[in-house]
Amino acid sequence: MAAIVCLLIQLYMLVIFARIIMTWVAGASPPTPGTAYAQIHDLLAKATEPVLGPVRGMLPPVRMGGMGLDLSPIVVILALILLSRFICG
Repeated sequence: MAAIVCLLIQLYMLVIFARIIMTWVAGASPPTPGTAYAQIHDLLAKATEPVLGPVRGMLPPVRMGGMGLDLSPIVVILALILLSRFICG
């Protein structure tokens, strides 16, 4: 059972990393609706937003010049790493 949980934690971290990379690639502009890229972006957002959203609500973005750095993925990944070390050893 613990092996399955460990695998799910690792997969979820990969999904978060994929969302981070897609956000960097897309930049400030949203993906063009109807494209495969937009569908993947929406799927990743639906999978990660239930976890990242509440953390983002508690942790304001760090201002960097004219933009803000969202720290919620970093916090969630660190929490998942700690959880993984506790469960998986």
